[in-house]
Amino acid sequence: MTALVHPRELSFEEGIYAVKLARKAIKEKLVNDVMITIPPDAPLIFKRPGMVFTTIETYHGENRTELRGCIGFLAPIYPLAEAIIRSAIEAAINDPRFPPMTSEELDHVVIEVTVLSEPLPFDIKDRRELPKHIIIGKYGLVVEKAWFRGTLLPMVPVEYCWDEETFLAETCIKAGLEPDCWLDDSTRVYYYEGRAFKELRPGGEIIERDLNREYIELCKKDSNTGR
Repeated sequence: MTALVHPRELSFEEGIYAVKLARKAIKEKLVNDVMITIPPDAPLIFKRPGMVFTTIETYHGENRTELRGCIGFLAPIYPLAEAIIRSAIEAAINDPRFPPMTSEELDHVVIEVTVLSEPLPFDIKDRRELPKHIIIGKYGLVVEKAWFRGTLLPMVPVEYCWDEETFLAETCIKAGLEPDCWLDDSTRVYYYEGRAFKELRPGGEIIERDLNREYIELCKKDSNTGR
């Protein structure tokens, strides 16, 4: 069996490739109504199964963006390159929260690709200890109970300055459950790692986000409260 891609394996250059591939997929779909295939020159790691989310944001100037679409895969259904292509297109035209993107928007959005590891269950006996095992800026969460399921990416608690308990509660809410659902033994809680690569401007320079640094800088005013 081919090994799943772990985000730690990616080089910075491969992160850049992922974002450019996502933008190319969106452009070809919006302009020519074509879903591209995996490029022949794709690095070998992109041909292994992988999990990814693509986030599209409307660019309003430096440090000012607005969510335009975000869809991805939390299971290794496709090779990483195909997962990027499909998630990018889905985020552009099939996010139910937004109308489909148009080609005129291509020069006014920034693309972010987050490569994910396989979700793993927390190995703890006392549910009340769960917040102590969460690392803000490193982990994303999945909450599952019966047919309810929801996930929040690692950057979400960073952007909202949430602490660990709030992160758990908001993931429960995302799943359509009560905020304290994580305390229920019948609720399954998983964690996964993610690395995010993002355009600074539409079609411009691509960086890897340092979520730990962002959390410290953005939420510094809350440091005395333990956030």
